[in-house]
Amino acid sequence: MGEPAPRRETVIGKVVLILRAFTVDRTTLTFSQLHTRTGLPKATLHRVAGDLVHSGLLDRVDGRYRLSGLVFELGMRASVERELLEVALPFLEELREKTRETVHLGVREGTEVVYVAKVGGHRQAASPSRLGGRMPLHATAIGKVLLAHAPAEVRDRVLGAIRTRLAPRTITNVDVLRTQLDAVLEKAVAFEHEESAVGIACVACPVFDAHDTVVGAVSVTGPVTRFHPASHVSAVRAAAAGITAALARRDHDGDTAVPPSGTKPWS
Repeated sequence: MGEPAPRRETVIGKVVLILRAFTVDRTTLTFSQLHTRTGLPKATLHRVAGDLVHSGLLDRVDGRYRLSGLVFELGMRASVERELLEVALPFLEELREKTRETVHLGVREGTEVVYVAKVGGHRQAASPSRLGGRMPLHATAIGKVLLAHAPAEVRDRVLGAIRTRLAPRTITNVDVLRTQLDAVLEKAVAFEHEESAVGIACVACPVFDAHDTVVGAVSVTGPVTRFHPASHVSAVRAAAAGITAALARRDHDGDTAVPPSGTKPWS
């Protein structure tokens, strides 16, 4: 639901199918596994995979395929995520030191959260998030922030198709979630209580660019046995506000964007 389906009849569509077959959990795949995951005819898959190896987008080692270093290099050139990550890392580290818990930075892709940074806390929590991994927007605090600020068509699409339960307390009631999203817009903070995984709680705040558009969200996560999200709101807001201000300064210094045009909810 989070990504548009590639057009299987085109060469690019076949390439995308193959590249997407690799996940955070499955970084190497056999030809048979690629065939199962892509559904491409074997002859077609063999030809396209061979071309990807020849072009340097895939590596083939001991009969198994994996994404190459070139894919990572190209991914790091994605300007928005790279700039956001470069600016955010000092604030994420500081937030981790203040809270001693796991800190995340996430962005929205379609109807999913993509975690672009995860800084492990001094007291590790068994969070289901993975660096580079994806989660549905409605099931996490970061996701709720991003969903609340998403375009109306994205919000309507998610609210109209909530079926995925990651845990017993995942919110699938549209009215309840809609009320929470309205509160996120009003208070610039979102909470999660065992909705992505049993035993996990989380608090998240939005990060804005110089155009007052939400480009990501920061969160702190911990186990419900000792972690109280409300007590960390100020720290998460401060980190998000710091990243927002740093993005605005960088854009202003580079004359690539106008300064923020409005007062943020926490100002």
